[in-house]
Amino acid sequence: MGLLRRAILLALLAAPAAAQTERVDLALVLAVDVSESVDAARYTLQMNGLATALEAQEVQASILSGPHQSMLIALVQWSNRPALSLPWTLLTSAGEVQRFAARIRRLRRASNGFTCMSAALRTIADKLLTQLPVPAERVVVDVSGDGRENCNPAEVVDRVRDELAANGVTINGLPVLEGNEAATLEAWYRDHLIGGPNAFLVPAESFDDFDRAIRRKFVTEISLAPRAGLMREAAR
Repeated sequence: MGLLRRAILLALLAAPAAAQTERVDLALVLAVDVSESVDAARYTLQMNGLATALEAQEVQASILSGPHQSMLIALVQWSNRPALSLPWTLLTSAGEVQRFAARIRRLRRASNGFTCMSAALRTIADKLLTQLPVPAERVVVDVSGDGRENCNPAEVVDRVRDELAANGVTINGLPVLEGNEAATLEAWYRDHLIGGPNAFLVPAESFDDFDRAIRRKFVTEISLAPRAGLMREAAR
């Protein structure tokens, strides 16, 4: 059993007894790029886009239409250092989704340094996915950004992706095709970032297009039928 899988199982066993009786359809991590190429206007477009997408009726219907009619969601801002901006939050009603969207709009920017994607995925794997408060049918990390890894990490993005994928976690990508890397970023995300069950990309043509892209992406990844993912494989 891998270290990540073992840690997640231990976290579930340590949860309160009341939570043991619950299960959610999806545990979703929103990993948002706030590196130096993302100026104040672009940051606002990203956060408003995420909030607007969650407020959309079709997205809320997807969240509440699964077998368990619920999901967990968290938000990480990442650049030089990943920061957990919104911890795991349980969404079981339209009102709870609306309130989470409002919290996204009020978030202060965490930092603005290099594009350290490997460090972000490692932190998510070791410090966030190990703290799931209730079991999930699927676990998805949703990474958005306008650049490739540029921190020369000791551990390449591909290695962390492969570890997560081996434990049943899906990494989906939303590359923003604006700036110096626009021509090659979609291919880089496809080759080095996405992985795991049913992984996919939804590119945004620009930061102005982020709203449309994230809304489409949410509907797709939230409404996918549960697969043999992390929690089910761990139970075998």
